[in-house]
Amino acid sequence: MSVVQALYPPCSCGMMQIAKCGHSATEKLGFTRLCGIEAIGLSRNRKSLLKPILAKEDNGASRIEDGHQAKKPNGLTPLANHSAALFGKNLGEKSSIGNSMNILWHECPIQKLDREHLLQQKGCVIWLTGLSGSGKSTLACFLSRSLHSIGKLTYILDGDNIRHGLNRDLSFRAEDRSENIRRIGEVAKLLADAGLICIASLISPYRKDRDACRALLPEGNFIEVFIDVPLEVCEARDPKGLYKLARAGKIKGFTGIDDPYEPPYSCEIVLQQKGSECTSLSDMTKIVISYLDKNGYLRA
Repeated sequence: MSVVQALYPPCSCGMMQIAKCGHSATEKLGFTRLCGIEAIGLSRNRKSLLKPILAKEDNGASRIEDGHQAKKPNGLTPLANHSAALFGKNLGEKSSIGNSMNILWHECPIQKLDREHLLQQKGCVIWLTGLSGSGKSTLACFLSRSLHSIGKLTYILDGDNIRHGLNRDLSFRAEDRSENIRRIGEVAKLLADAGLICIASLISPYRKDRDACRALLPEGNFIEVFIDVPLEVCEARDPKGLYKLARAGKIKGFTGIDDPYEPPYSCEIVLQQKGSECTSLSDMTKIVISYLDKNGYLRA
């Protein structure tokens, strides 16, 4: 049993007390617990009283053998600069991006593949796009529930929901709509990198903005789903009453009325309604899940 020695503050006789403790729950989680030490009441010379605890060599640390990176005992493939990543160091160069100056990318030892292995799925972004009233939010929820029922972890980024918080400072002007999509694209990228199946549900009317979000992710990780429902059908549904307000001139720049919607040129999936024929919610969900399964997103 490994022993951690911790020095208590001096007792009444002036001697230092030594406590011994074995493996605790915190140690098993990778933390070291110092028995009996509290921040309050330590003397000013505590540095001279407390000896540093030296870390033992990690037998699972990254090694290079015969020019190849060795795997750790737990099966994970560590980074080449594993030690640097563990201790908050990075060997890369500082960079400047936009208005952010002198920033440095901080690499960590647990990577996307490790998280995907844990979740037994592949992180990706399912981007639902279409006119207001086409059924994006409804499909997103149904799809999320269906994937959840088979043990897959999802998260929905709904356009209106995001405007309640992160994007509440943005209007519906063209430049703000582009910024809205850019921010959501960056969040979607993070969720996919975490190993989640991210379902983004928003009109996203401009082709260049959707393409910019696609470019943020590795090839194959952005699945664009165009819900192709005619304007007249969406307007007849008008679940939020927005088309009526737009027609009355009370909403300016409304997609499909006085602002364009640019359909995708080459998306992964098209869910099309022709005339009065409407694909059921269940069938649309099956089409998307079938695509995920066929392309290996539902397994690590």
